[in-house]
Amino acid sequence: MEQATTVLAFDLGASSGRALIGRLTGSDLAERRLEVEEIHRFPNVAVQVGRHLHWDILRLLQEMKHALRKAFQLGYKPVTFGVDTWGVDFGLLDANGELLGNPYHYRDPHTEGLIEEIEARFGRGELFRQGGLQFMPFNTVYQLYAMKKAASPKLEAARTLLLTPDLLVYLLTGKRVCEFSMATTTQLLHPDTRKWNTALMKELGIPEEVFLEPVYPGTRIGPLSEEVCEELAIPAVEAVAVATHDTESAVAAIPAAAEPFVYLVCGTWSLVGTELDQPLLTEEAMELEFSNEGGVGGKYQLLKNIMGLWILQECRREWEEQGMAFSFGELAVMAEQEEPFRYLINPDDLRFFGPSNMTEKVSSYCRETGQPVPESAAEVARCIMDSLALKYRNALEQIEKLTGKHYGGMHMVGGGIQNKLLCGLTANAIGRPVWAGPVEASAIGNMLAQFMALGECANLEEARQLSAASFPVDIYEPADTDVWNEAYARFKQLLQADLN
Repeated sequence: MEQATTVLAFDLGASSGRALIGRLTGSDLAERRLEVEEIHRFPNVAVQVGRHLHWDILRLLQEMKHALRKAFQLGYKPVTFGVDTWGVDFGLLDANGELLGNPYHYRDPHTEGLIEEIEARFGRGELFRQGGLQFMPFNTVYQLYAMKKAASPKLEAARTLLLTPDLLVYLLTGKRVCEFSMATTTQLLHPDTRKWNTALMKELGIPEEVFLEPVYPGTRIGPLSEEVCEELAIPAVEAVAVATHDTESAVAAIPAAAEPFVYLVCGTWSLVGTELDQPLLTEEAMELEFSNEGGVGGKYQLLKNIMGLWILQECRREWEEQGMAFSFGELAVMAEQEEPFRYLINPDDLRFFGPSNMTEKVSSYCRETGQPVPESAAEVARCIMDSLALKYRNALEQIEKLTGKHYGGMHMVGGGIQNKLLCGLTANAIGRPVWAGPVEASAIGNMLAQFMALGECANLEEARQLSAASFPVDIYEPADTDVWNEAYARFKQLLQADLN
């Protein structure tokens, strides 16, 4: 195996991080395959300090260093590495290049009420045209404005803003960059011009000088710093700016043979979207609460954020604290035995956004909407999975309305596709096939961007061909269409009631 075909991907999610080795095999395009091996996994636990919720960024850095050392101890010789994480969050550097405290977690409550305040000042339509994002309280613009309103000393002392994956790359290499896909999650980058919205920054009192000009996925950044190489006793490995937002890395790995296609990146969050050459900034896209996020090859993703498996993860954590430890696989088996559609929720009801008391939140939603109340873990799990599948159908129909296109099925990728029940329920809900795979989509997309930087893949199309050839896809065919149509009609009534 040639060293130039071995890369290391760091894929950090909201609850855990992984380091994975990617190796190319085969001598020509038709025979090439990508082999992926996880070499290190570690928890990512938020830390409550007083009234604020933070990321333990130095613990993440230490785990990444451990993985770098471990890669060489196992005999691998990666020539590049890339980092992808969740979106929107950031760290601030002072004039000496030192980190000003632990970054805030996107679920910190300090942005409460700021969407409405900023909309009142500038107008909802204008903000969407200038930012292109679904209005969500954790978007970077609201976090920065919250710090400004609180007269944060960190914001006053800041000289550089680095979004989470770029911050981790900086701590390993000393190189400061701002990657395009992550920059588009801030709501401060003009979708049309792809330039920072300095006018809005000035109006909100956000220091514009802290922002770096974005670079595109596939940009080579530089090697590990001498200090890191000496500490770990490893040679210099070069950092590559991948699609550092994990959603966009996952989309890059979708084995779509034809366009157009629609996808669901399924994990803590569920992202339902389609790929476009240019952002869609219509009033209808805004009203339907869609985002335009940048991706590999300069593409834009028209997508909707849905609360996702976060709801089930929080319920599972509560049950575990109560002495009932269920694996996600066990919950799926239990849920499958329950009566479908007896209980339904709108996963995007804001009560489900924050942590704690999630089972009671599910119960209260059902109670308030005149439904039976789920009591057992199996009933709650079935309620969540049925509701997510119906929400995915709703998002698919909205995408078709916005684009004027029909999609023959849905690609599902990400860790959530290990829940075979949810995959099957989704196929039933949309009445079309679901093509599920690969599971490690974010890490694979991370690797593909590195291979593009190294010249191993000529473009995004070739990268997706490599993904399709390397990883299996499970096909789920729809069933019980009439029953699901009836359930969807009832589900839409719940959604409409939430709007009123």
